[in-house]
Amino acid sequence: MQVKICGITTINDALLCCELGANAIGFIFYEKSKRYINYGKAAEIIHQLPPFIVKVGIFVNPILPDVNEIAQSVGLNAVQLHGDELQTFVEQINFPVIKGFRINNEFEYSKLDNYKNCSFLLDSYTPNNPGGTGITFDWSMIPSKFRDKIILAGGISSENIEYIYKNVQPMAIDLSSSVESSPGKKDPIKLREFFKIVNKLRYSC
Repeated sequence: MQVKICGITTINDALLCCELGANAIGFIFYEKSKRYINYGKAAEIIHQLPPFIVKVGIFVNPILPDVNEIAQSVGLNAVQLHGDELQTFVEQINFPVIKGFRINNEFEYSKLDNYKNCSFLLDSYTPNNPGGTGITFDWSMIPSKFRDKIILAGGISSENIEYIYKNVQPMAIDLSSSVESSPGKKDPIKLREFFKIVNKLRYSC
């Protein structure tokens, strides 16, 4: 199970995540987010990171030409779309795409069948907030055919990671707030505690 730490805003946090075992780190380019980072600062961080760490840029309802240009100039490896983007939009991205979906009890998982050639990130739905709420949704409702293909987000922490690893079994997990001291600032103690559990699970199976 791969691990993505999202909402990175400093080089020290980014390097620590890489050191501890993160497979990917995320930079949020949505200006209304508490974890927003501008393109220039993200580029400075990315250029100091190990080459085998996946760098993901998170966009919400962006303008298409901007996404490809920004991803290229900043040094991203993948683009995460967390708005209302359709398959026609995804097809025009020149980078691997992660399509985010906000899940509540009424969500129709058949919507995922409308998207091709991209990965799926499932996060909790909250009104007026496109993601990063730190709230879980009902994981038992995820159809089995999607479970090993999704990136799971929303309320993931040291307290439930073992359950997720053994019972939900997603392709990857994405977390931010549970390993922070404040929005956009990672807590080294929480990060080390989380990865201690994750790495033990990784190497015991």
